[in-house]
Amino acid sequence: MDLQQTLAQADAVGRSVALLLLLMSVASWVVILWKAWVLRHAASDLQLSTAAFWQARDLDDAQRRLLAFDRRQLVQPLVAAARGLSATVPGTLAAAGDRSQQLTRVLRDALHGVLHRLQFGQVLLATVGSTAPFVGLLGTVWGIYHALAGIGLDGGFRIEQVSGPVGEALVMTAAGLAVAIPAVLGYNVLGRQVVRIEAELEGFAHDLRELLCQPGSALAPTDAPHGLRTA
Repeated sequence: MDLQQTLAQADAVGRSVALLLLLMSVASWVVILWKAWVLRHAASDLQLSTAAFWQARDLDDAQRRLLAFDRRQLVQPLVAAARGLSATVPGTLAAAGDRSQQLTRVLRDALHGVLHRLQFGQVLLATVGSTAPFVGLLGTVWGIYHALAGIGLDGGFRIEQVSGPVGEALVMTAAGLAVAIPAVLGYNVLGRQVVRIEAELEGFAHDLRELLCQPGSALAPTDAPHGLRTA
């Protein structure tokens, strides 16, 4: 018996479970393929962008170089946040503390925004990976229940009465596992790539903060305690 015949003989609950598993599978595969493509290019862009940044003469030159390499907007938000520190209004809480503390705040906020974009879809993969087996199990239990109920109504027992319905019910368990396994693998593999990019971005943010806080640096302010000169 093929899948089409199995679904044709299923009731509303069985069809709903099958449809839900299909939607979960399509959604997880779309996220897996899309994130794999994005993260692959993001890792390459990050290496080129950081190399271009450190070869620049000043922040203005760095931002011009980043426009050509940072297509995924990974490094530019950090540099823009550091440059925007000069727009901080004196006397406000945003301007409180020394330059190191201010840079830490703005770079941390910019970094969180970048990581939020990189982690998009991870929750979906985790949800599908953890719930799909139970959705399939629901279809299995429901199918077995109807098979046993049919035996009770018939009043007799023959192996052919339960072999077909039980086999159809067990297909739901296999379908749930088939949906969950790729989602779990995608979550783990893509999650490791996100962590690797996150570590590189954190290292760049730390180096950028140290550079802008260095006394006597051409990028450090000389006359305004809350400004950021860009050479």
